[in-house]
Amino acid sequence: MSVYTSSKQIELGSTAFRQWRASHSHCKFLHGYQLKAKFTFGCNSLDDKNWCVDFGGLDDLKHTLRNQFDHTTVVAGDDPELETFKDLNQKGIIQLRIMPEGVGVERYAEWVFRTADTFIQEVTDGRCFVVNVTVTEHDDNWASHSKPIDHDTTFINDEGAKEFVQKEEETATTLPPATPLQEIPKPKQGAAVGQKPTQGKGNWFEGTTWG
Repeated sequence: MSVYTSSKQIELGSTAFRQWRASHSHCKFLHGYQLKAKFTFGCNSLDDKNWCVDFGGLDDLKHTLRNQFDHTTVVAGDDPELETFKDLNQKGIIQLRIMPEGVGVERYAEWVFRTADTFIQEVTDGRCFVVNVTVTEHDDNWASHSKPIDHDTTFINDEGAKEFVQKEEETATTLPPATPLQEIPKPKQGAAVGQKPTQGKGNWFEGTTWG
């Protein structure tokens, strides 16, 4: 069975965070990056325009991603200074986003993957899915999160060539949805995606920190 793929890069925004556990490194200090995400989408059948994913229909996804990362401070749920960050958020000094499973480019790639895969499968009625997400901090640093392969398959890569991929033997770990953080007020600016789902669709982001 062939799988068609297409790729798209989306700017996530300027994000501040710190790795509080990195006591040996300057990464323990608050710092920031201009994050970008490259998506590889997949499908078994193209739409009536011979597209895998309609890139013009990604506006809601873009707004959701930027609401999480653009001009925000992203903090791990177990950061010992969490209350300090909450206080700064209440004072309007930062726009706080709490990630219960932790921060870092690997976790960002995972979060973006899960968000995008939920969105894409919903808007395409299950025809398309996310194969891979790579998030870059800058030209030297990036991390990826990929869909587990559950069968031997042949991909049609971006150059149009066939690429055979064998099934992974390891069992993928299913992560729980993020815990809603009702005590964190939503920012006055920025897109609040997920509050008004497209007619006929479910709430794409129900049960998440931004739904």
